[in-house]
Formats: sequence, structure tokens, C-alpha cells
Amino acid sequence: MKNTNIKDVFFDLDHTLWDFDRNSELTFEAIFNKNHPTIETKDFIEKYVPINQACWKLYQYDKITHAELRYNRLKHSFDAIDYIISDEEIDSIANDYIRFLPENNHLFDGAIELLDYLKPKYNLHIITNGFADVQFKKLNNSKIGSYFHSITNSEMAGVKKPNPIIFRYALDLAKAQKEFSIMIGDCLEADVQGALDAGLDAIFFNGSNVQVEQNIKQVSHLLELKKYL
Repeated sequence: MKNTNIKDVFFDLDHTLWDFDRNSELTFEAIFNKNHPTIETKDFIEKYVPINQACWKLYQYDKITHAELRYNRLKHSFDAIDYIISDEEIDSIANDYIRFLPENNHLFDGAIELLDYLKPKYNLHIITNGFADVQFKKLNNSKIGSYFHSITNSEMAGVKKPNPIIFRYALDLAKAQKEFSIMIGDCLEADVQGALDAGLDAIFFNGSNVQVEQNIKQVSHLLELKKYL
């Protein structure tokens, strides 16, 4: 059922529009092929994905620093595949990863079609916990930056989703009202509950088809958002 009151649509970026897992795997593959050719990228990624998610959750609630996030997610992943590597090499990989990640710019299926559909009808915005420089590169390199009227990241706001402050910051930046705004993202806690707690409506991008409460609006494909917007 369409929400006819919405004027401003806020998107998360990673795992919602920008296919983080696919782009991340391609980045690691290029790095390993050049400097660590004995590593099987698939084996590494299998360990890295849940470790990275766990580290991001800690970072989201300020339980680890940015530097600890960058180091821990790699160190723990290499430990998990029993690959001996020095801290200096981990630091080099971390730098290469951040530098090369925005060069791979696969979007989720339907992303461009959806943005083309929404842009004439709504003001579109981004709210992301990602690092500012990297996120701007992702948006520009994937050629979707021009769709958005405002881009809020956690460095600008000083807090991360689901803290309500970042949503208020984004609303102020966008000159939007929470009663006429909606948030779309892949994380139930950070995007959906965070937005709801801040007074915005929300839709869960449930690409993995996890079980959620019936009262949560959800889609499993981006183009399904047309039934709401």
C-alpha cells in the first residue's frame, strides 16, 4: 500500500543500493592475487563476512575505534584461515582495501531503475555509517551520486545509526520533516528501528529473506519498493 504522505526518501548505501559483498570480494581478490597469491579468496571471504559484520556492530556502538575496526576484521579473518601475516602487512592490505574498494561498483539489481522511478516524485537522500571519503567515491564512481539531494554520514553527524541524532542531522540537512520521510535499509537495528525510533517511517530491504515481525514493512528486491512509493 502506497504511502501518499512521503516527500523525502532516505537510503542506506552499503548492502542496500551498493552491493558491498560483491564489490568487497572483487577488491580482496585483486589484492591477494598481487601480494598474497596463496590465499583462496573464497575461503577468506567466508570467514571475513561475519567477522566484518560483528566488528561493524561494535563500531556502530562505539565499542571499538575506526582503527580497531580496520585492523580487527582483517586480523581475525586471517587467523580464522590460519594464515600467518604481520601487522605491517595487515596495515598495507587495509589501506589498499579502502583505496581500491570504490573501484568496484556493482549495484543491486534494480537500483538504477528504482532511482529513476523515484527521483521525479521524491527528494532522495543517503544516510550511511560508512567513512565519508570512501562513501562519496562509491556514489560518484557508481554514477548514482546525482540522484541524491543530501548525503549524511556518521563522521558529519558525530554519531552512527541507530542513534537518533544522525537521523535528526539528516533531516535538518535535507530540510525534511520526519512525518513525511521514510528510511530504507538492510539493517533492522540500525536502519529500520533507528529510523522508527527517530520518528520516520521505514522499510527493511530484506535481501536475505530473514524472518521479521509482521508489522515491519519489507521488500526482498529493490523494485518491490514501488508498491510502497
